[in-house]
Amino acid sequence: MRQRTAIVIGGGIGGLTAALALDRRGWSVTVLERTAGPAPASASGRPQTARPARSGAGIGLAPNAQRALDTLGLGDAVRAMAAWQGAGEFRLPGGRRLARTDNAAAVRRFGGPVMVAHRAELLALLAGRLPDGALRTGAAAELVDPGEPGPGGRPARVRIAAAADRATGTDGATATDGTCATDGATATEEAADVPAGADEELTADLVVGADGIHSAIRRAVFPGHPEPRYAGFTAWRFVVPAPDRPYTAHETWGPGGVWGTVPLPDGRIYAYATAAVPPGGRAADDERAELLRRFGTWHRPVPDLIAAADPATVLRNDVRTAAAPPPAFHRGRVALLGDAVHPMTPNLGQGGCQAIEDAVVLAQLAAPDADLAAALAEFTRQRLPRTMDVVRRAERIGRLTTWRSRPACALRAVLMAATARLTPDLALRALDGIADWRPEGPTYAAGTRGTRTAAQPKEHE
Repeated sequence: MRQRTAIVIGGGIGGLTAALALDRRGWSVTVLERTAGPAPASASGRPQTARPARSGAGIGLAPNAQRALDTLGLGDAVRAMAAWQGAGEFRLPGGRRLARTDNAAAVRRFGGPVMVAHRAELLALLAGRLPDGALRTGAAAELVDPGEPGPGGRPARVRIAAAADRATGTDGATATDGTCATDGATATEEAADVPAGADEELTADLVVGADGIHSAIRRAVFPGHPEPRYAGFTAWRFVVPAPDRPYTAHETWGPGGVWGTVPLPDGRIYAYATAAVPPGGRAADDERAELLRRFGTWHRPVPDLIAAADPATVLRNDVRTAAAPPPAFHRGRVALLGDAVHPMTPNLGQGGCQAIEDAVVLAQLAAPDADLAAALAEFTRQRLPRTMDVVRRAERIGRLTTWRSRPACALRAVLMAATARLTPDLALRALDGIADWRPEGPTYAAGTRGTRTAAQPKEHE
């Protein structure tokens, strides 16, 4: 039987997870990532062409995402590189504590802890498990034809802009394990016939659109669907060394803004902040100075962390969310996942987690001998209602963080404190029905390490 081929457009966490999951299922996979970056080692120990350059800052990995990664044999590796966040607090800007929780409660409630990893390290781990040559960076791809699944259906077609990076091995020879065309020719064999400076066109049995919140693949398959809308606040993120004074992980809610301080496993701090401001804004001087103006009088260690930040490393992004549910998560031979199809606010820490879920479910449904049309329809049936529920729940919490008036903020604080006294696991209740999700297939016991670190066997081996 001819090996099925997949092209994943987008080398973020969702795209790399999808590529790895499909590879485990027996697909020949190529990842096309627009940006460029240094090369991690591949599964064979040889360096990849490159890894995605965008690395962000920290990423929360709730038990649902950890269990999804367990099915790929990555659970232990991820747990080893992630920080187990012990206790956490909700506070007011003056330092008053409103509520407290800890990961022991998360283990009791969801079967595992909520962990935090550095986004760049997770990306490197995923990319490093891909086959040699599977990841091509500097490859700006567009969907030419979504194709038609089923007997006699046409393949999907993808065009890579001229001057895109070509996958090569360490000896400079063209990689031989790129995406296979539907007639049996590999993508790199097709590329060998492309004149220098010309666009390159590839065909595949499946295209996965994982190209983020401004997804060109989404616009191509659903041209009339509304673009993600501004959620009402912008976000800043950065990573700095830990402060000299002891601190407890916390999220602090003030008028129209939130600050979060979270430990990373290497001892550094992942800090994030949001503020209800008009979209498209940028500080006249730099974003660290803007953070000092907005949060510099809040309780410690907030001002110390801002002072320690390098202005060049402070990321600022307007937060956007899905304006409406999409018609489906697929069309033709194209499947959409992650921010490309269900962008959400960060208030539940589920953006990356839901993308990981998407990727694992897609690969589980798309068995090498499966009816692709039926598999993609089932992917939409399972994922659309679940992810849109998470979108709506995250957005509701996001709206609460934008309250500015003194009476509204005082009422919010009273309600949070009172609810925390009556329900100690207040912060975790928001994740009920989300963090307790389990994929099909075996997962590890909660919190175990060193039990199953070997990669799962590929189905075509």
